[in-house]
Amino acid sequence: MAPRASWKGYLKLSLVSCPVRLYNATSSGERIAFNMLHKDTHNRVQMKPVDPELGLVERSDLVKGYQYEKNQYVILEEEDFEKVRIETTETINIEAFVDEGSVDVLFQDSPYYLAPDGAVAEETFVVIREAMKKAKKMAIARIVLSSRERVVTIGVRDNGMLVRTLRQSKEVRGQSAYFEDIPADGADPEMLDLALKLIEQKAADFDAGEYKDRYEEVLLSVIKAKIAGEEPVMAAAPARGNVINLMDALKKSLEGEKPPAKSKARKAPVKKKAAPKRKSA
Repeated sequence: MAPRASWKGYLKLSLVSCPVRLYNATSSGERIAFNMLHKDTHNRVQMKPVDPELGLVERSDLVKGYQYEKNQYVILEEEDFEKVRIETTETINIEAFVDEGSVDVLFQDSPYYLAPDGAVAEETFVVIREAMKKAKKMAIARIVLSSRERVVTIGVRDNGMLVRTLRQSKEVRGQSAYFEDIPADGADPEMLDLALKLIEQKAADFDAGEYKDRYEEVLLSVIKAKIAGEEPVMAAAPARGNVINLMDALKKSLEGEKPPAKSKARKAPVKKKAAPKRKSA
């Protein structure tokens, strides 16, 4: 069964339109989630809207308001949102192409998979994908998701495309305030060489399957123990050593990372031949 699309519309490049589907590339459904319960009854607590004057109110009586001054709101009705219908409501409108890898990771947000909507759209989709691949470019486009227009990047991924929503520049904090007091260079050459060797020893290919959430795994074991009526085993806190000498710490780290030397098989001792007995005269 094909996965359910979170959005359907058209990928638009100039006068070319291609029917496409957008799918969530990640899921948080596998993570451990908790419900809020009352400490005595263990009944699940219901979060109901409360008005300071009226008390409990029905959700059907709620409206959306924008606070333009303290305690002063302008009310927006559904008709007002209907008026905000722009071109990107049903299309992913490509506005520009930039070099692959030129968008800072700080601006990248939620990922989505983009695929053609049906066999008829495949030819157009493949042409756009292959052109982007050969040009080594990614697209900058706009799309409306959850009633908000979002700027996104579109890049080639395998046989399809990967869409990533982008944060606005005002949402990203400048780095200079955090890094300005850190020296730009001046590392000790000898210690730098040791650090490079340590990096070389720990070099590996990235495999996301090897890096599991250890906290969640331990938390799940605690939950299972409590369900079984057992006392959860408390993990010991990791020891924290004080690094006094960086040079010594680097040397000890290198020694600790070295694979154990293979022991050589001992050769069997060579038996000496007994000396021939002399004949008596």
